[in-house]
Amino acid sequence: MTRTRLPTVEAALIFISVAQLCTALKCVCQLCANNTCETGADGACWNSVMLINGKEEAIKSCLSPAEMRGQVFCYSSRNVSKRHCCFTDFCNNETLHLHPGYVERPSEEPGWGRLELAAVILVPSTLLCVSILLGVCVVQGQPCAYNRAHKNDVEEPLDDQSLMSPDKCLKDLIYDMSTSGSGSGLPLLVQRTIARTIVLQETIGKGRFGEVWRGKWRGEDVAVKIFSSRDERSWFREAEIYQTIMLRHENILGFIAADNKDNGSWTQLWLVTEYHEHGSLFDYLNRYTVSVDGMIVLALSIASGLAHLHMEIIGTQGKPAIAHRDIKSKNILVKKNGTAVIADLGLAVKHDSSTNIIDIPSNHRVGTKREMEGAVLADDQEGLTLTLSVSKMPQR
Repeated sequence: MTRTRLPTVEAALIFISVAQLCTALKCVCQLCANNTCETGADGACWNSVMLINGKEEAIKSCLSPAEMRGQVFCYSSRNVSKRHCCFTDFCNNETLHLHPGYVERPSEEPGWGRLELAAVILVPSTLLCVSILLGVCVVQGQPCAYNRAHKNDVEEPLDDQSLMSPDKCLKDLIYDMSTSGSGSGLPLLVQRTIARTIVLQETIGKGRFGEVWRGKWRGEDVAVKIFSSRDERSWFREAEIYQTIMLRHENILGFIAADNKDNGSWTQLWLVTEYHEHGSLFDYLNRYTVSVDGMIVLALSIASGLAHLHMEIIGTQGKPAIAHRDIKSKNILVKKNGTAVIADLGLAVKHDSSTNIIDIPSNHRVGTKREMEGAVLADDQEGLTLTLSVSKMPQR
């Protein structure tokens, strides 16, 4: 009898199980009314948990037979979430939890790491510092370039106070040159010091040789005759004539300094002389009407200057006879007191009475032909010597 009951019990259990599988399941559903749901045949109850904003969020619901075919909802992802499917009523009521070590891991992953954060801070800061440095260099470079172009030459700095008294003006220096020494001009270092501390102001004339500027030295006006480097012979010759011993005279343009200036692009040759605001005799006669007395003063001062040029002073510190060779109204300047001074000695020559030789330089520059002597045009040294001899004769 016992043996007959066992098959009956087994059959009943199998029947009950099949009946449960064929009937709908009741599951816990968080999004449904009354927090319950029913699934059809071959369905399942679904229970899952996933990490959202650092917190575990559980989701419970029913799975239809169509959703069960893919078997996606019933398998857990190793690093994302945990899922579970069951097939009895309210079997998904239990609460699932993620692995304890996994809960903290996602909180570290969002955002930047230390290396990325350091790069984001350092790169813009470095670029900002470089931009500021470049801006400072540009701002400081502009006045430096202006100073190099208009102020002292930094190629060879000289301390003018160590070479001359700071309270001396041009008149004092010229007086010292006239009353002491050989009378050939300032010492070379003093000339270079003056030339390198002159600030150019404006252009006052141009010609074949270059241009003439009005400059400032210690608040006083000076004239700066600027030659280009290709006219070096003319510059050297004129500076040499101006520095002839005993040449200085009130009716000959006062020489101050000669120097070469390198502005970075090309070399300029400077000849610094006294400045006379009336300019040349040519411009003066065009601007003003001269009285008879004024004409006499001009003529007398011009003759006096020429006489000093032509006169030979014999002695250990003597002066040779000098011929100007380019006397014209544009090469004569008018002073404030109405007298004249002879300028532009670039074509002048010196006569050595001991050897009877005239040192005519090999210079490509020529003067105004209609105003030059015939001996000069014919390159006749004997005739030029005779002219100098006649001009040196004492006048009665």
